[in-house]
Parts: sequence; C-alpha cells; structure tokens
Amino acid sequence: MENSASLIREHFKKTGTATIATCLFKKGLKNQYIQHVVPLKKMIEPMVGQAYTLRYIPAREDLNTIDVFKDPKHLQRVAVETCPKDHVLVIDSRANARAASAGSILANRLMTRGVAGMVTDGGFRDAAEIADLDFPSFHQRPSAPTNLTLHQAIAVNEPIGCGDVAVFPGDYIVGDNDGVMVIPQHLAREVAEECLLMEAYEAFVLEKVTSGSPVIGLYPLTDSRLKAAFEQWLRQNPI
Repeated sequence: MENSASLIREHFKKTGTATIATCLFKKGLKNQYIQHVVPLKKMIEPMVGQAYTLRYIPAREDLNTIDVFKDPKHLQRVAVETCPKDHVLVIDSRANARAASAGSILANRLMTRGVAGMVTDGGFRDAAEIADLDFPSFHQRPSAPTNLTLHQAIAVNEPIGCGDVAVFPGDYIVGDNDGVMVIPQHLAREVAEECLLMEAYEAFVLEKVTSGSPVIGLYPLTDSRLKAAFEQWLRQNPI
C-alpha cells in the first residue's frame, strides 16, 4: 500500500492542478478545487499528500479561554501531533479568516514531523514566518487573532468541507501556484496516470504551437496525422 501511495505521490509531483482539474472534469467531478486559497509563497514544485483533517466550529466564549491550550487533548494540538508523515493537514475553518487557523510554531512542528503541507480555508498568523519555511502552506490571507477568538477545534480526521470542497481522510491533495485540488482516494492512481499522459501531450502541443502549428486538430487532438506524430514523439520522450 505504501509503495502504491509513494508512486501516486511521485506522479502528482509531475502534474499541475490545471491538468488534474481537467482530468476530474472528464470524469464528472467539477467541484474539487478549494476556493479562495493561495500559497503563502511561490511554489517551486507541487505540494502532494493524503488528507488528514481538522474541523473547527464557531467558538463559544466559555469553552475557548486561553487556558484550553493547557489541555494535552486539545484537538488542534492533537492534529498537529498525529498528522502522519507525507500527509497534508487540511483545516475546515468555515472559510472564516477573521481569526487564525494556526501559526508559525505549529507549522514548524508539522514540518519537522515530515508532514507534506497544510491548507486552510481561513487564515494563518505569523504568515511571513510560515512563508520562510520549507513547508508548503495555503490560506485565504494573513490573520493575527488567535484561533480561539472564532474557532473551536471539534474533530480530527473525519470528513470536512474546506473551501466548498468535501475532503475525506485519505483523499489526495495537490497544491501549486494555481491553488489546491482534492482527488478522491479511490480515483487517485487512475487520475495520476492519466495526468502524466496529459502533461506529456501538452508538452508536445507546446512544441508544435511554438514552431508555428495551428491549434485546430491539435488541441484537442482530432487529426490522425498529429496523433501518429504524438505517438512517435512519446516513444522518443517516454514519461
């Protein structure tokens, strides 16, 4: 199972979110793009990992004093300490960035534990410090107030909604400079393999277009001669 997960991750590392979005659209999945989140810094390579989730509900003042962080079972801290290596911590903050979902200390802890990245549909505090880490992170915008101001951590690693997308534990999360896509776990291998071929074809198309070829018959591929040319190109440029 781990070898399969590792192969899927490697495939997605070579794939952009735009390609994944098109592949999922062909399969009838149109709502897998997490809305209104951006990387804290420019991405060099995609963030890839399976989802491990944290869900917030609106905070209630008598239950969310600063002293709650002294509880070793506080679920925000539990999520940080239990998120597995190579996974992505995905936080349901109800698309509310008026208070932070987490900050730089927790981001550092996740990074040192080998977590692949974190995503919230809210905001992070210490955003500049998080951006300096070698740790992919996505949010709406910076937010200074502590999460206790608005958020109560209520559940770890159960289905959530993040940026209007259903995220189930184990789904694959891919993030790049265009945003974050969620790939259902049962489709991940199929999508990863198809996306590799799609990326190869787009490289072929770019070669043709930059050398003067028109897009009609080429993008999408409907010309049988161009199909044969791509097959030959693929033999010379194996994926």
